[in-house]
Amino acid sequence: MTLVAEVARPLPARRAFVVQFSAQTQVELGWFAGRVEHVVSGHARRFQTLDELVGCLVQMLVALGTPPPEGRDDADGSTDTTQG
Repeated sequence: MTLVAEVARPLPARRAFVVQFSAQTQVELGWFAGRVEHVVSGHARRFQTLDELVGCLVQMLVALGTPPPEGRDDADGSTDTTQG
């Protein structure tokens, strides 16, 4: 998909993600763990904190050719996984 097509389509499928939270997530305590999966490619990453979740999303978007937000480092140390 070209950049022009993406501008015309504000929510392109190639930027869609699924976030799945584990049974250990305890919102009231601020504990979040799970995985985020890129819908189109199936690539998935695990996270143990909200910061890691955001880091995973940033890394995946950078891989798609989207620059990271200013002041954000894309190295978060989370685990790369495959769909399966």
